[in-house]
Amino acid sequence: MNTLFSLRRLHAIILKELIQMRRDRVTFVMMLGVPLVQLILFGYAINLDPKGLPAALVTASQDQYTRAMVSALENTGYYRFDYLVDSAEKGDRLLENGTVSFVVTIPGDFARRVIRGDHPQILIEADATDPSVASGAISTLSTVAAQALLREQSAEVQSAREKARELEVVVHRLYNPEGITQYNIVPGLLGVILQLTMVMMTSMALTRETERGTMENLLAMPASPLEIMLGKVIPYLMVGAVQVLVVLGAARFLFGVPFVGSMPLLLGGIAIFVMSLVLLGYTFSTLARSQMQAMQLTFFFFLPSLMLSGFMFPFRGMPDWAQMLGEIFPLTHFLRVIRAVMLKGTDFVTISNEIGALFLFVLIYAGLALLRFRRTLD
Repeated sequence: MNTLFSLRRLHAIILKELIQMRRDRVTFVMMLGVPLVQLILFGYAINLDPKGLPAALVTASQDQYTRAMVSALENTGYYRFDYLVDSAEKGDRLLENGTVSFVVTIPGDFARRVIRGDHPQILIEADATDPSVASGAISTLSTVAAQALLREQSAEVQSAREKARELEVVVHRLYNPEGITQYNIVPGLLGVILQLTMVMMTSMALTRETERGTMENLLAMPASPLEIMLGKVIPYLMVGAVQVLVVLGAARFLFGVPFVGSMPLLLGGIAIFVMSLVLLGYTFSTLARSQMQAMQLTFFFFLPSLMLSGFMFPFRGMPDWAQMLGEIFPLTHFLRVIRAVMLKGTDFVTISNEIGALFLFVLIYAGLALLRFRRTLD
């Protein structure tokens, strides 16, 4: 006699679902991995007030006032002087290629001007492509600099305070002087949109063939694994090209994002980035047994990539281990390319390392996809 509710039937269904969950390893890993990744990233890696930012010092003097000024800036926690250069050109180069976030220039006659009270100045140039990086480090400059002079000057207290007030801290926010957030976010959105759509659509392409039972026909064709892979990849490259045109058009005409670099260089970098994404998606399709698993793999890759690439949070503000982990994602290198070309107008030599990294991803993902490809359904 059937009843409306049976504990035996409920137990059987629960047991069946647990067995199926155990067999579906991708889903099981996602259930445990995603919360763990979120906890680690938000708890340890993410910092909305980045400190310890790399900086370069341009100075020809090592007097007590210069040392006091550098020490005071380091004590704020925002500046980490990794580079000592002897010319403004070298400092500008470090800013342009993203090696440093700040260049601090202290003139050679700084000490003499401080002693005479002759309006001493220091210049701080900040990479303002990401406004959140520069804002905190710049907000305390005047107070910190004046206090540093007060501690070093041996004159009367009142006289020292007057001289400290005469100190002028000149700040140049380069590449985005108005601090407009859209200039940083919109170019980065191109990489985020491409990553989500390209990887997901491509990863689901081959698994869809398996689920619908049409894989046999594909495998029976007299085509090599490379030909099949290219046949699957090229249509999505065309879709990516349309997305690029839409986002770049919106960036220019809707948000007014400046474009000061080379269009061929930018399009070349985008093409390599998109190629790496579709090959990554193809690799995921060889690992997944269903479209659901392909989607899960995509999001498992997408989440840490989004957080550690420098799109949502300042890259230089993360701990060293998080920065090392962020380097393994194509999005990290693409963001540096597109922001450098669009906002800074950098040339190929400056971003050659990032372009090389993207090309390396293409080779790695292509190799993995070909190795994983199987000529049979076994």
